[in-house]
Amino acid sequence: MPHKKPVVVVSRKLPDVIETRMMELFDTRLNVDDHPMTKAELIEAIKDADVLVPTVTDRIDAAIMSQAGPNLKLIANFGTGVDHIDLASARQRGITVTNTPGVLTEDTADMAMALILAVPRRISEGERLIRSGEWKGWGPTFMLGHRIWGKRLGIIGMGRIGQAVARRAKAFGMSIHYHNRKKVHPDIEAELEATYWESLDQMLARMDVVTVHCPHTPATFHLLSARRLEVLPKHAYVVNTARGEIVDENALTRMLIRGDLAGAGLDVFEHEPAVNPKLLSLNNVVLLPHLGSATIEGRIDMGEKVLINIKTFADGHHPPDRVLASMF
Repeated sequence: MPHKKPVVVVSRKLPDVIETRMMELFDTRLNVDDHPMTKAELIEAIKDADVLVPTVTDRIDAAIMSQAGPNLKLIANFGTGVDHIDLASARQRGITVTNTPGVLTEDTADMAMALILAVPRRISEGERLIRSGEWKGWGPTFMLGHRIWGKRLGIIGMGRIGQAVARRAKAFGMSIHYHNRKKVHPDIEAELEATYWESLDQMLARMDVVTVHCPHTPATFHLLSARRLEVLPKHAYVVNTARGEIVDENALTRMLIRGDLAGAGLDVFEHEPAVNPKLLSLNNVVLLPHLGSATIEGRIDMGEKVLINIKTFADGHHPPDRVLASMF
């Protein structure tokens, strides 16, 4: 008797090459029209599933898992962050959770570096001016920004992505500083000429640009709180390509409006896809629709990791990318 293929439910449209391979390997249920599935749809979809493949837009909480059928034994997340999955409930139910680490490092670091450049140099503001037809020509004092060469960059979370950002920023002449749960290896510190700050507050008070690269956990919710944002110098910029919940978005918005911060580059938002409407009217903010990992190469690499995790699990082995603990 042939081995029964596991039933795999995919919550969103994935790259064609990944979906094709998934259908060859497994009994796959695809989301053909790519609509964000409602809670009721997710519950219905996983009743007969062996494997669920969710994305960051799916909230896989205890209520959803309690409605899953007895066959659900693997949640193979399409993405690195797993803050949308109730890991404690999964553990209690004997459900393994995997993610796709490593493959998004360079793409996300590219986007962070783009924002580090774009905000001080007013790139988005200048582009809007051109499109408006209001540009009157060059002038010696026209739209002056700030150079980043020689500026101090504070990195919150010095994992893979944080280190990749540091390498880029160092090449642009920035001074690298970081706050992390623990110091990185001395060889990495030496390579990046990076300064470790045990106290986040003390680091923030001395930075020109701060960029966020830690995961969202209960411990990092509003890590950049109103109090901590007020520690930053008025000339500082905040960049976030990690998770919106790490920054108190309302407090950040108020400070930007008052001129207590120079600007911000945000690829993620606390209540996305909703964005604080007051942010939309600010010229000193660059806003992007969660594009940090949005490359064809990155999405395919993510899908291949999902395939490997499911196939390994279905073959009775521990998948390589089991989620065990926070990296921050």
